[in-house]
Amino acid sequence: MPPVATRPEASFVLPSGPAPGAASAPTADASTAPGAGLSPVRHATSVPEPAAGAVPGPRGGVRRHSVRGQVLQALRDALVGGELVPGEVYSAPVLAERFGVSATPVREAMQRLATEGAVDVVPNRGFRVVERTPRELAELAEVRALIEVPVMLRLARTVPADRWAELRPLAEATSTAAARGDRAHYAEADRAFHRAVLALAGNTQLLAVADDLHRRSQWPLTSAPAVRHADLVADAAEHTALLDALVAQDLTVVRSLVREHFAGSGG
Repeated sequence: MPPVATRPEASFVLPSGPAPGAASAPTADASTAPGAGLSPVRHATSVPEPAAGAVPGPRGGVRRHSVRGQVLQALRDALVGGELVPGEVYSAPVLAERFGVSATPVREAMQRLATEGAVDVVPNRGFRVVERTPRELAELAEVRALIEVPVMLRLARTVPADRWAELRPLAEATSTAAARGDRAHYAEADRAFHRAVLALAGNTQLLAVADDLHRRSQWPLTSAPAVRHADLVADAAEHTALLDALVAQDLTVVRSLVREHFAGSGG
C-alpha cells in the first residue's frame, strides 16, 4: 500500500481571501508558519460585521466551518491541479500542520470530499485520492449529456437573447483563467458558467445533480498527463460558441457543442 504522503514540495495553498463570512486580517509570514510553502489560515485582529449568512462564533468571531470551507476549497484546487496525487494516502494531521490549522477542519473537509467521490477513507491512516480511469470519465460525460442536452435544447427554444448576453462575463472568466493556465480557477469558472446556464431551467434538483457530476468529472485521472494549455483555451472558447448557438437557437450546434464539451479535458 502507498505510504502516508508527507510531500513537503506540494504547493497547494489556502484561498488568499477569507471564506464567506470570515473576517479579513494580515497574512502570516509563510516562511515562518508551520508547513512553509502553504498559506496558513488567517487570524483576525479586528472583526467587522459578519456577512449575510455567517454564523457568529464566540466573542464575535466566525465558527470553525469558515476554516473548514477554506481548507475544503484548497483541497479541491489541489485535486484539480494534480497536487494531490491519485492513489496516495494523505494524513489529516500532516496536511493540517502544513496548512497551519488543527486536524479537525482538515478531517471534516476530507470527509466531504469522500462523499463527493474524490477520496476514500483509509482507517487509521488518512484519505486516499481516488484513482479514476478514462472509462469513468467517459461514463460521466455520457450521463451529463443525457441530463443536460435536453435541458439546453429546451432553453435554446425559450430563453430570450438578452438573458444569454448576461452570461457573457462568466464565459469570459473561463477564458481568462484558461489563458493564464490556471487549472483550479478554470474549474471554478467552468462550473459557475454551467450552473448559470442550467439555473435558467428553474430546477434546483437538476442544478444539484449536474454540479455534482461536473465536479466529479474534474478530478484527475490515474497517471493522466497534464492538461495542455492549448486544450484549456479551446475548452473555454466553447463556452462563447455555445452562447452564440443558444442566441441563434441553432439546436444542432448546441447539441454538438455540449456533447463535445463534456467529453473534453476541461469539462
